[in-house]
Amino acid sequence: MNNKNCINRRSFLKTSGTITAGVALLNFNSVSTAQTAEKISQSIRTATDQVELGKTGIMLSRLGFGCGTNSGAIQREMGQEHFNRMIRHAYENGITYFDSAESYHTHTWLKEALKGIPREKLFIQTKIPGWGIKNADEAFSRIEGYLKELGTDYIDSLLIHCQTDAEWNQKARPIMDGISKAKEKKMIRTHGISAHSIPALRTGLAEKWCETMLIRLNPQGHITDSETAAWNAPSSVDFIPTVVDLIKKINHAGKGTIAMKLVGNGDFKKASDREKAMRFAMNIKELNAAVIGFKNTEEVDESIERMNNALKTSSLEM
Repeated sequence: MNNKNCINRRSFLKTSGTITAGVALLNFNSVSTAQTAEKISQSIRTATDQVELGKTGIMLSRLGFGCGTNSGAIQREMGQEHFNRMIRHAYENGITYFDSAESYHTHTWLKEALKGIPREKLFIQTKIPGWGIKNADEAFSRIEGYLKELGTDYIDSLLIHCQTDAEWNQKARPIMDGISKAKEKKMIRTHGISAHSIPALRTGLAEKWCETMLIRLNPQGHITDSETAAWNAPSSVDFIPTVVDLIKKINHAGKGTIAMKLVGNGDFKKASDREKAMRFAMNIKELNAAVIGFKNTEEVDESIERMNNALKTSSLEM
């Protein structure tokens, strides 16, 4: 072989090697990019994800359907047929968490709306009054009534409604005992409070019995908790950092955290206010879920979309 042929062969091998390496690098980058994209996709949370409530082992959709706007008046005014359509629409679009209360008078409405849906697919939460109940037997009897009204053998989460006092765990002890009895009989799965003051939240954090808390939250500080132990105490944006700090501590203690009043009890008429509130809440990773009261299917769709967008942004920033 002459020198010219040797040079040509060496050039060919060198060029081939470069091309091969380039192709390999291209393939590697393609695989790496695909894997990265898949990883990002898997890490993005959505409104209809099934999430764990604290460390209870109980699952629910991240977005919940509230049946208590203005104590349920807004939902009842729709009529049963319209209410049914809304509940079914929410379920068909991935919402499995439905929230009610004795004082909302929507237990039987939910029973009708949820007919035919497998019970194990649902997370039903309701609330017992934190006042006017004399003893544990009366509380237990109320719970038995809830089961009949809801048409179910068990309630996923039962909360003592509208707690504001720092000593609620002492004053509501008979109610707590009745709830504990119901849990022993597997009539309920978890229990806690619907909190309406910062002192009540602090007590819930410290109280072992309290496993789940419903917490008023929006960055505008509208109808949210303050240091005053009254459900209708003036609220302020100044208290929101304290509420967020407590949410984080409650979550780290293994208790369930659910936000309510995210759209200011329906007072946020501006889309920008609803957007602001949703993005604020979804950036709190210690928040398990959020419940919103709806009066039409368009509001359901909007909240799913807003929550999805907020979660996508927060996932990419993490």
